Amino acid sequence: MLRNDMNQQPVAGGPSGTRQLTSLIDQVSTIIVGKREQVTLSVICLLAGGHLLIEDIPGVGKTTLSQALARSLGLSFSRVQFTADLLPSDLIGVSVYERQKEAFVFHPGPVFAQVLLADEINRAGPRTQSALLEAMEERQVTAEGETRPLPSPFFVIATQNPVEQLGTHPLPESQLDRFAMRLSLGYPDATAERALLTGSDRRHSLQAIRPVMSATEWQQRQARVDQVHVSDALLDYLQALILATRNGRWFAQGLSPRAGLSLLRLARARALVMGRGHVSPEDVQTLWVPAVAHRLQALSQSGRSAAAQARALLEATPVP
Repeated sequence: MLRNDMNQQPVAGGPSGTRQLTSLIDQVSTIIVGKREQVTLSVICLLAGGHLLIEDIPGVGKTTLSQALARSLGLSFSRVQFTADLLPSDLIGVSVYERQKEAFVFHPGPVFAQVLLADEINRAGPRTQSALLEAMEERQVTAEGETRPLPSPFFVIATQNPVEQLGTHPLPESQLDRFAMRLSLGYPDATAERALLTGSDRRHSLQAIRPVMSATEWQQRQARVDQVHVSDALLDYLQALILATRNGRWFAQGLSPRAGLSLLRLARARALVMGRGHVSPEDVQTLWVPAVAHRLQALSQSGRSAAAQARALLEATPVP
């Protein structure tokens, strides 16, 4: 049972903002059928300004989800198929000599979009991963000695195949730490699959999507995330969870300060989506596994996955 004795705060952004966020989730859920929970988590991740990693087998809707989110927010979208021979210049862009101008002119690559889908990210080599890392962390890229800012807002939605599939490589810890959240869509249930089988082609439905809000309105919603109240008791709870990951009982290494800040912002974003002006323990608990499991490595003797260990730690940590 959750104990939430915090005083009710005014809803940050007001009822109209909450309705817009609900409409966004509703619209994307008509495309990604039967996965409202994952759609909601994806919206929370982007609202918090974080990058999203979706790990699953091919064909369950990872690419469609990213396109639906970009279209619903009226953001520019580009997709890059990550392969072993993908070069940093294929992602960032390259300067080409133009005879008319008698000069080299930079031609931006697909990273210069507000939503970048990095498809099958764990098939690319280290050099390309390094180029993407700068984009994710700094919201800028360096090409041919010049630093160029990326559009705002800027999100990376990356898909990753299970590591046991051919041609895949585990992402380095530094790369994983830049993703605010990792999700898995999974197979649809029987009802959702019947709707997929009997309905129209999702690609056609995708073309019919209209923006729920403008890019400017979306950035205003993001700015309101910081206005969501966090009590001292909630911070105590969050710190207790973070410190527990570092005591050597559960994991080989604990969460970094970056991970703690990311989790707090995600919790604020979820409160906003839920129509509240304060963060509750439920926000932290709901986001705990998708926000931290990909950053942690379970102790080998535990015989558990990092996600299972994270859930066990959560259950063992009392709410203040």
